[in-house]
This record gives sequence, structure tokens and C-alpha cells, in this order.
Amino acid sequence: MLIRLLRKHLRPYRGDITLVVLLQFVSTLATLYLPTLNADIIDDGVVTGDTGYIVKIGGVMLGVTLIQIACSIGAVYFGARTAMAVGRDIRGALFDRVESFSLREVGKFGAPSLITRTTNDVQQVQMLVLLTFTLMVAAPIMMVGGVILALRQDVPLSSLLLVIVPILFAIVAFLVVRMRPLFRLVQERIDKVNRVVREQITGIRVIRAFVRDEREHARFGDANQQLTDVSLAVGKLMATAFPTVMLVVNVSSVAVLWFGGHRIAGGDMEIGALTAFLSYLMQILMSVMMATFMFMMIPRAEVCAERIEDVLDTESSVVPPSEPVTEVSRDGRLDLRQVEFRYPGAEEPVLRRIDLTAQRGQTTAVIGSTGAGKSTLLNLVPRLFDVTGGEVLVDGVDVRQIDPALLATLVGYVPQKPYLFSGTIASNLRYGNPDATDEQLWQALEVAQAKDFVSELPEGLDAPIAQGGSNVSGGQRQRLAIARALVLRPEIYLFDDSFSALDYATDARLRSALRSEVSDATVVIVAQRVSTIRDADRILVLDEGEVVGEGTHTELMDGNPTYREIVLSQLTEQEAVA
Repeated sequence: MLIRLLRKHLRPYRGDITLVVLLQFVSTLATLYLPTLNADIIDDGVVTGDTGYIVKIGGVMLGVTLIQIACSIGAVYFGARTAMAVGRDIRGALFDRVESFSLREVGKFGAPSLITRTTNDVQQVQMLVLLTFTLMVAAPIMMVGGVILALRQDVPLSSLLLVIVPILFAIVAFLVVRMRPLFRLVQERIDKVNRVVREQITGIRVIRAFVRDEREHARFGDANQQLTDVSLAVGKLMATAFPTVMLVVNVSSVAVLWFGGHRIAGGDMEIGALTAFLSYLMQILMSVMMATFMFMMIPRAEVCAERIEDVLDTESSVVPPSEPVTEVSRDGRLDLRQVEFRYPGAEEPVLRRIDLTAQRGQTTAVIGSTGAGKSTLLNLVPRLFDVTGGEVLVDGVDVRQIDPALLATLVGYVPQKPYLFSGTIASNLRYGNPDATDEQLWQALEVAQAKDFVSELPEGLDAPIAQGGSNVSGGQRQRLAIARALVLRPEIYLFDDSFSALDYATDARLRSALRSEVSDATVVIVAQRVSTIRDADRILVLDEGEVVGEGTHTELMDGNPTYREIVLSQLTEQEAVA
């Protein structure tokens, strides 16, 4: 997964990658050349007392060092720029994919996990790319070059490498095998911590209301401890790795000095050659250490890449049409024909055999008990879900064939739980119509019965809105969401229990103002409150996903026991027939 992900997202930066490799190659060659020059100074300058030779070779070493520094800086610069660009591209691809998801796919992964995958997981892959360009590219060049140049200095002494290098690689392989499952657990437990924190922040009022602070502290503490435990297990392995490698490095240095000293004493080797050999040994071992560090990063990056690819490989169940319809009659007609909707793996459909026709100038209401499928029915029109059977038609065209941008202008949807984005009141109201004037915004606010409280704010339309609209009340949030739909001026309005947080007086005023404002549009209202829908032109009664009644309030009161039961649970007999 990691290789596939990187191959795809590194392809546009082949030029920069080639430049990084060339710069690292030159930098590493310069680094490898320095011990040979140092050996020449010792053997041909210091030992013989030739000061001129020392100055000459010293100047060459200085020039080589400057080249090495310049190439290293260039490699780090271009490597970092490429790594950051790759991280940006992967985050963008994840965001685009998540934006295309229906509610089904979002529910499958969960919001906390999607956030972790878009941030932390991408960061791990991005860090691996950065370290690859700054460390891993140089490591094999240094290792191979170091071995070749060490052999040039002394072949018998180089036989020590046949023992040292395999030991180091065995240590690295052991660590990588042990770390991979631990890193998977780390990412999963980060998801869990994010989920718990998100729930507690969102539900802080409920927690306080039920005095469940201690329980939530314990729940977070448990998730936090689980993450701590697995992180400590990873840390212990990493803490073991470097001392072990350093032990091998130091023992190797002692062995080189021991055997090299004997060879010098026997006249088989010069002092400068031993010094250079020791430098090359350090460079070889350092390259192995760099590879060790990289290999410890790879398991986590692999796990993160798998999680990223899981999202990127998931196709949305709501697929844009290949040849979208970009023009419709705009007569505001909505038809549902034998609609069925079933969740994946469910034994029974949520909706079955639903027929509904709503026309311009009419208000159609949908009512039913909790879980009857009312909200799901409305979600099918703007394609938050796609039907699994039957058709949903807007202006005579199946919504699955309409261009999504066009569908968004035809249908104005006010969800059961309205969401406001961080920004201002004006920016939220213009969300569907960026060109709306201030006059249009105030008109929409007046119809939505929100003008009074907005005008009382010092900033008016520029008053700040916190994420989710948490700094306004539930009723104000609903009215602003209704105003946002009114600013769009769609052909079809869908109100999904959008008046539930309003008091009866405000509800009545809002519905009265709406009646004249949307008289030339199609209106579909889902509500639990009978008073909200009793004046509708047509009422659909749902029970367990099926239509069990259809007609006006009076007709249904006379002939539909399900509707009558719902009404009498809220109103008296006299109020119901008044």
C-alpha cells in the first residue's frame, strides 16, 4: 500500500526527485573522499614533515567540504519541498474523496477516524518521504562507497565487515517485525482518543446535566492509558535499538583498532590507512544506523498508508452521473415512484413502496412515529443517500442523472440537526448563494423570524458564528438554517423537522411568513409536531417505512387510525377537529 500510494503521488515530482538524488550522490561522494585525503595528509605530509603538501591537500579538503555542504543544503531544500508537496496532495485527495462520500460511507469510517487519517496518518507518510530524501537516499550510496574505499585501504581488515554488517541488519529486521503491529495499534488508539474527546466536547452539556464527569474522566483515562501503553511499547523497542547499534559500532571500532594496530606493527598497513579505514567503518555503520531509523519509521508509515488507501479506494454509493443533465424544466415537481431504501447488510428495507407527488404551490407533509423513515425519505431527494429501488424524480428527471451542482440549486434542504460553519451570520447565509445581497439576507431572516435577534447583535450580519453554531441557541440555529435555504431560492424546499426547537408562537409566525414567501415553490415538511403540518395541502403518514395514509388533516382524522393516534397524543379531540 505504501509503495502504491507514494508511486502515485511522487510521479508529478520526478524532476525534483532526480535533482535530490544527484545532490545526495555528489554530497555523499564528497563525504567519502575526505578520509582518503586525510590519510594522504598523514602518510605523505605529517609523517614526512612536508608542510606544503599538508597545505595543498588541506585546501583540496576545504573545497570538497564546501561542495559537500552546498549539495547537502540543496538536497534538504528540494527534498523537504517535495515531501511537503506530497503531503499536501495526499491530504487534498483524502478531502476530495471524503467530500464525495454519502452519509453511508461517512458512517462506516466515522468522523474521528477520517480526521485522524487526513492529519496524523498523512503526517507519518510525509515524514517518511522527508527522511527518505534526507537520509535514506544517502545511506546506500555511503554504504557501498564506504565498503569499496575501505577495501582500497586494506582488504584483510575489511573482512570484519562480513561480520559487523549482517549483525546490524539482523537487529534492524527484528525491530521492524516487532514494531509493525504496534504501530497499527497506535493509530487505532489515536482514533479512539479522538472519538472520546470529540464526544465529550460535543456532549459537554449532557455530561454536566447528568453529573457524569467522573465517568467521562474514567472513559478518557482508559483510552488515554491504552494509547500510552502501546506508545511505551514502541518507545521501549526504539530505546533498545540505538544502544544496541551503538554497542556494535563501538565493539567494531575496538576490533578495527586491535587488528589494525597489529597490521601496522607488522608493517602491512600505514597509520593514515588505518585512520581512513576507521572513518569508512564509521560511515558504513552510520549509514546502517540511518537505515535502521528509516526502517523503524516504515512500519508506521505502512499502517498509515493502508488506512489512507482504505479511504481513497472506497467509492461513494452516491456516484455522479457520467453524462449529467444540466437543464431541466424548473417546474418544481417532485415524484417518488415505488421508492425503496435498504442499508447494506440490513434484513429489511427502511423504506418500501413509497409513492409521493409534490407540485409547485403545494405543501406536502410527512408524519410518522420515530424510526418510521421520514428523515431518510427526505435525504433521498438531495442524494445524501441513493435509493436502492424505485426512482426519485425532480422536474421529471431522475436525481441520479442530474448534475449535482444543478440539483443543489433546485433543492433547498434544512436538516433535522442544522449545522452552521465558523464565520459570520452573513457567510453562513450566503453558503448556497455567494452573490446574495444584504437586502436579500435581511429578507430571508425576516421570514425565518431571525431578524430581531440578529439586528440586536452589535455586529449584525457580521456577528461571529462558532463552529457548529455553538454560540447561538438551538432555535436560533434552526431559524438561521431556514434563512440559509431561503437565500438560495430553490424550486423545492425540504424541511426535516426544522421547527422542533421553536416555541409554538414562533413556529406559527414562521409558517405564516413562509406560506407567502414560498407560495411559488414546492414544499415538503417532515415534522413530529401536528400543529406544524395540519394545514398542509397533503399529508403522508409513514409507519415502519410504508405509507399507511394519505390526505388532508380532516380526511386522515376521519379515516386513518395511525394518524389519529399521533394527533390525539398531542392534542385533545376538540383541538384536533377545530
